[in-house]
Amino acid sequence: MASHLIGLIGSGVGPSLSPALHEREADHHGLRYLYRVIDIARLGLGPAAAGDLVRTARRLGYTGLNITHPCKQTVIEHLGELSPDAETLGAVNTVTFDGERAIGHNTDWTGFARSFARGLPDAATRRIVQIGAGGAGAAVGHALLTLGADHVVLADALPERAESLAAELGRRFGAGRAGAVSLAEAGRLLDGADGLVNATPAGMAAYPGTPVPVELLHPGLWVTDVVYRPLETELLRNARRLGCRTLDGGGMVVFQAAHAFHLFTGIEPDAERMLAHLTDLVAA
Repeated sequence: MASHLIGLIGSGVGPSLSPALHEREADHHGLRYLYRVIDIARLGLGPAAAGDLVRTARRLGYTGLNITHPCKQTVIEHLGELSPDAETLGAVNTVTFDGERAIGHNTDWTGFARSFARGLPDAATRRIVQIGAGGAGAAVGHALLTLGADHVVLADALPERAESLAAELGRRFGAGRAGAVSLAEAGRLLDGADGLVNATPAGMAAYPGTPVPVELLHPGLWVTDVVYRPLETELLRNARRLGCRTLDGGGMVVFQAAHAFHLFTGIEPDAERMLAHLTDLVAA
């Protein structure tokens, strides 16, 4: 029987459902599959420790790793190779090992794209406000423009990060497709926007709150969140109360996990079954 040892490196990842998602799907395929959380906050480590953790995991015989906030970009310099998607996006959320080489991949953008197309198939995408321009933000912005969004406005707590991502998206998709504004300006732009995307940790158990003041939301806005624990963040709860169409982070986490599972095992998982697993796990 094939066996796999997988890890998740990130901060505040104790509540993650990724271990159970992967292990339940592995059971259906008769795999011995052990998925462990490596929480840098509990270990007293910073994002720069990701490189040492990757090297240690390779030496210990791990099949691969998932990488999450705040290590998706800091880990890159410690990898021997990047997939085309990871290189394009400048962010890694999955690492596989091939002998001595650690290879970085990005399954976030495909995960978000599949979730958005499934959950908001007819949503208007003329003007979208996106909060967050880090690793998840790079994947989401790429996905939105790949799906045909006319213009994505980016804002981040680090303004230079939003400006850098907007410039990169402009080079990739064409001038005028992306822009950067301050967080305050992003809030004001919601009045004329079709949609709002939260691509920050705001709303997670370890990062309570909302990425924008909830009084700026309006019923004509669709709202989506990359956070999935909890599935109903404070942002989504207030958006639903106002009558906004919403999309939680569950689909993104499942579809990116399915892609990662395939990279780790070479086996194509059943994403619909994994969505059912998520529903069960959240209800438990």
